[in-house]
Amino acid sequence: MEIIFATSNTGKLKEVRNIFSKSEIKIISLSELGFDEEIEETGSTFEQNAFIKAETIYEKYKISVMADDSGLAVEQLNNEPGVYSARYAGENATYADNNKKLKDELLSFQAPHYAQFVCCAVFVNENTRISVLEKLDGEIITEFKGKNGFGYDPIFKPRNSNITLAEMSLKNKNKISHRARAFNLLYEKIVKLS
Repeated sequence: MEIIFATSNTGKLKEVRNIFSKSEIKIISLSELGFDEEIEETGSTFEQNAFIKAETIYEKYKISVMADDSGLAVEQLNNEPGVYSARYAGENATYADNNKKLKDELLSFQAPHYAQFVCCAVFVNENTRISVLEKLDGEIITEFKGKNGFGYDPIFKPRNSNITLAEMSLKNKNKISHRARAFNLLYEKIVKLS
């Protein structure tokens, strides 16, 4: 079975391929298909955005597609940046830009800065639409720690952990992360289909 993973994020691709490596399912990236267009995420929820991506790619290639939308919800910021996590500091923001903006926004609040990483992962083919949602609770810290991962990982410390996601190996991150949980659950549901 082949499934397109509708992402251009190489970090996400690596994590998801790692999860699906225990099966015969082959994960195809958008870059392998030569697809480099921007899919506009106009939804107001993680689920809506994930389905927008998956359905856009399914309509183009007619091959089963997985997609996700994920982000950070910070309690003191009314769950921002939320669906705007990847572009929190503007349309062409880098991870560093987004992290800086987040830290600046939290300056007027006292620690701890409780937050959740949220991931909605979806699967779409001709007959099926599956959606799963998983979360990882933790807090935002004020100094960058770790070189692994991507996005907000260097300033996000999971609950009951002494280290950030960026200080964890991919193997350990994939045991607890919101994305790993969501894609492991999605994997189980997809395997039942085949």
